[in-house]
Amino acid sequence: MLGLGYVVFSAIHFSFQLFKTIIYQIQYLPRFQIMSKHDSSLSKDQYNLLKDLKKQISHPQPKAEPVAPVVKTAEQEQEEDLDLFRKQMQGVQKIDAGNIAKIEKSPKKKVDAQTLAKRAAAEGPMHTDETVLSDTQAMLNPVGSQASLSYRIATLQHKVFEDLKAGNLRWFEAVDLHGCTVEEARQAVLQIIQIAKDENQNVIKIVHGKGPEAILKTYVNGWLRQHRDVLAFVSAPEKQGGTGAVLVLLKRAEKNPKFKQ
Repeated sequence: MLGLGYVVFSAIHFSFQLFKTIIYQIQYLPRFQIMSKHDSSLSKDQYNLLKDLKKQISHPQPKAEPVAPVVKTAEQEQEEDLDLFRKQMQGVQKIDAGNIAKIEKSPKKKVDAQTLAKRAAAEGPMHTDETVLSDTQAMLNPVGSQASLSYRIATLQHKVFEDLKAGNLRWFEAVDLHGCTVEEARQAVLQIIQIAKDENQNVIKIVHGKGPEAILKTYVNGWLRQHRDVLAFVSAPEKQGGTGAVLVLLKRAEKNPKFKQ
């Protein structure tokens, strides 16, 4: 066993000494003194291998310096994103919208008192639940042309009233009382309330105007406080008429046979 180990050690030692001799010849002898490629002791492949090894030792390759990352501004990144988007969108065609139907919501129209009078003449007098609106309260409580009107029953929820005041509740129908006599205005108010009840709607708008003496505004304020179907009313937001109109909240016509489930 010891004899075999000695043989292996001797072979390794001899190989190492041979490698040191070759390295010494490459480093310290002039190029022309290196073993000739015609030397019978070396094959052609061995000679070329030694030649390449000497080149690597004499002229080592420089280490590549690490490349610093390029810092881009937000504008540059945005421009690159836009360029990428344009490239991706090349060849994309816009869909022809010629065959798409246009859906336009028809604006609500205000009905004037004269129109309601003509409708009543053509269809006959409208049933208005025999509601009697006295002028006494209006005469005793006149309001100014710029005054804001506000009324609510005690049991109405505060949030509902605030939504009405803010104009968040969409009104179903509106009537314009400009140019009406007091009696025409009274009938128009009764009819617009009845129309809303017949359609089971609970928000309407009444445009009374801001005349110097606010006559119609005063009467509307008094009439609405007496009507049994009125839960609340308030001067409209500026964009819906301001102090020249009121938004009215009505009771739902739950017992109307037309709307029974």
